[in-house]
Amino acid sequence: MGAMRDKAEEGKNKTSQAAQTAQQKAHETAQSAKDKTSQAAQTTQDKARETKDKTGSYMSEAGEAIKNKAQDAAQYTKETAEADRDKTGGFLSQTGEHVKQIAMGAADAVKHTFGMATEEDDRENFPGTTTGTTRTTDTTHQTYQGK
Repeated sequence: MGAMRDKAEEGKNKTSQAAQTAQQKAHETAQSAKDKTSQAAQTTQDKARETKDKTGSYMSEAGEAIKNKAQDAAQYTKETAEADRDKTGGFLSQTGEHVKQIAMGAADAVKHTFGMATEEDDRENFPGTTTGTTRTTDTTHQTYQGK
């Protein structure tokens, strides 16, 4: 009977050892998969950051070039309008001022579109697009708010 007990103990030890080996192998495999996933995510994140930096740099350069061209066009228009106003009077002067205002409006629109306008410029030129607080001057609204 002692030999059977020894064989049963030996079988139990082998089974326990096999289970422990399998558990360790599963843990190593899971850790390896976790490491590979983490590395892939980091690589993707690095590439995305690099692409964003390249795109941001390009957009910044392009936006700056557009801004400069718009300012140059506005300045040229202003100078031309002033020169024309000196040469002519009345109607042509008003037309030059109108063209100048249109060019300045175009420059402001370009700045606004590319996010280069200050919040003050946005409030002045594009009143419906600012994120500031609004004031209601409607007396009916004030009356109901007070009650």
